[in-house]
Parts: sequence; structure tokens; C-alpha cells
Amino acid sequence: MDFQLSEEQKMLKQSVHDFADQRLAPMIAEWEDNGASLDHTLLSRYADMGLLGITLPEEYGGTGLTAFDAVLAIEELARVSPIAAMPVFETSVGPVRVVELFGTEEQKQRFIPPACTGEKLMAVAMTEPEAGSALTDLSTRAILKGDHYIVNGQKRFISGGGQSEYYMVYVRLGETKGARGIGGIVIEKDSPGFAFGKQETFMGLHGMPSCDLIFEDCLVPKENLIVPEGGFAFLMQAFDVERCGNATMSLGIAWGALEAAKKYAQERKAFGKLICEFQGVQFLLADMAMKVEAARLLIYRAAVNAGLGIPSIYESSVAKCFANEIGKEVTDMALQVFGGYGYSKEYPVERMLRDSRGWPVAGGTVQIQRVNIAGAMLGRRFNQR
Repeated sequence: MDFQLSEEQKMLKQSVHDFADQRLAPMIAEWEDNGASLDHTLLSRYADMGLLGITLPEEYGGTGLTAFDAVLAIEELARVSPIAAMPVFETSVGPVRVVELFGTEEQKQRFIPPACTGEKLMAVAMTEPEAGSALTDLSTRAILKGDHYIVNGQKRFISGGGQSEYYMVYVRLGETKGARGIGGIVIEKDSPGFAFGKQETFMGLHGMPSCDLIFEDCLVPKENLIVPEGGFAFLMQAFDVERCGNATMSLGIAWGALEAAKKYAQERKAFGKLICEFQGVQFLLADMAMKVEAARLLIYRAAVNAGLGIPSIYESSVAKCFANEIGKEVTDMALQVFGGYGYSKEYPVERMLRDSRGWPVAGGTVQIQRVNIAGAMLGRRFNQR
């Protein structure tokens, strides 16, 4: 296995690194304190840099690169803040990939180019009040009547809710229970009968829009159906790509915490010398570095093996589960290096610790990832009911 980046990948990392430090890092306080989110002016800058739709084909406005290239960019941005990484996440490993993988040519021409320019982003809507990990219990229903689907139901904790223009909504398309009755349809923000709940206030991830989606006899053109009834497996295959993005969010946060701890340990003095000279701090830094590097290799493996396609459920679940957990551990250890200052909002690791806690819940909990891992190892599917 070749662990060396190409010259193009090195240039990509450096340009994103500089963009994150110079343009995005100064905005963190606004995101954190005021809950402000990225505006279209800033999204156009992402588009100019080729950071939107990194994995999407060039004929639709994408960059035509691999999942690994997307991971490199997401990692650099999440190092500063996962809010900074969300546009790349959504357009490169998020729900628009469902359209690219399974949509018709007309659907690709309609939905992919606006995502690549940042004009119209697409969010995924899976979770419901009574269907989280038990996703096949979802009850949001789409019934075809003439040229339109009539959609009724409610989605919960939808990242991008209220801000994104398009939503890839997992719906039940018939009377069939369980996974076989589920498909995916794109619902546009201004569709009749579509409303948003209040914006959520979370422990972390301030500046990331999230709210309920409420459908009351919502009218959706039948041409917006991307994955028909019985295509739940296709939706979950595409979600394996998103797992790599979720894992990279955790990795980026952990890496940012490690970098902050390294810098602080070489500036802070105690007992007349720099705290990096104390073995206890050295052990913390070394343990943090080992965890970050291990997570990075697991994510890189899944992304490289995916290439332009879909990663294996085993590799993506291993990467997500491990990265989610080391994200919590490394940020906690970084706070310990900072001591009392780490607990203060004046320093970044307090925010990083809060942000790290969201990813083990989002996109499939770490417990569900363990079920996936065991099932892939044993070649079996385990019924949780």
C-alpha cells in the first residue's frame, strides 16, 4: 500500500489548510456565539476552489475526484471546525451522491449542478421521532396520486434543516412494512405542504442548522423519486460513503485538538519549565497522536478502497466507530493538557470536546456500527427485534 500523497493531493491539502486558517477560523466565534451559518457568498468561494462536489462527475459541475480526495479536504476543514467542513461533506459524500449513483440523467442534470455551485445544497432526511437507529420503522409516507406524490410525516434532527434547498427524504412508498417498502425522494424547500420546526440548540456544533421537517399533504412531482420502493439497500449503500465523511469529521476535530495541545504544551510553563518537558504531558500527547493516526489510517483505507464508488460496509463502519470514539477521547485528553484553561470558552478545546460528542450519535450510532461490523465479519444479518 502506497501511503504517499500525489503532488495534486498535497496541493489540495495545502490550499484547503490555508483557506481554513485564514478565511474560516476567524468566523468560529460568530458560529459559536450567534449560531450563524455559512452564507452563499462564502459557499461561492468553496465552489471557486473546487471544494463542492469533489467526488461528482465533471459533466455535472463536480471535480471528478475520489472519496479519498474528499476526505483529505474534509479533514483539513474539520480541523478548524466541522461547520467549515459541512459544505464539502454534503456535496461530496452526502445525499447528492444518491442522485449521482441511482438517479436518471434528467435528475442528475437538475439536482447535481446547483450543489456544485453552492446555489442549492441537499440534506438527507432519515431520522423520525420514532425511527432513529430502527430506521426501517419510519412512517413518513409518500402516496402517488396522478403526477404527484402526497407526502405526510415528520423528520427529526435534520442537519441543514431550514437552510438547504433540497432534501433527500427516506419515505415509505407503499403498504409493505420494513425495509422493502422504503425509497428516496427529493423534496424541494418551497414545496406546498412542507414546513420547518424550530431550530435546535445542541450541546455542540453551534452554527450547524438542524430542525424538524414537517410534511402535511406535501405535493412532490413524481419525477423527484430517485430510489423506488424496495431500494432501501441502495440508499444504505450510498450512506456507507457518508459514514466516511462522518468519521473524518471526528478525525478532524481530534487532529485540531492535538495540534492545539502540542502548541500549548510548548508555551505553558509550570514549576519553572515548559509543561512539554513533563513525562505526564508527553504521555498524553503520545497517546493522542497514536489515536489520531490509527483513525486516519482506517478512514483512508475505506476511502481509498472505495475509489470513485462505494466503500464496504465493514471498512466504513470500522472507521466511523473508531474515529467517533477517539474524537471524544482525544479532545478530553487535550483539555487535560490545557488544565483549567481547557475548561474555559476562551480556548478552543472546550468547543472541540462538545463538537466531538455529536458524531457518535449522528449517521448511525457507534452501537449500530458494531452491529454492522459483527454482521460483516460473520456474513450474517442480525435482527434487533
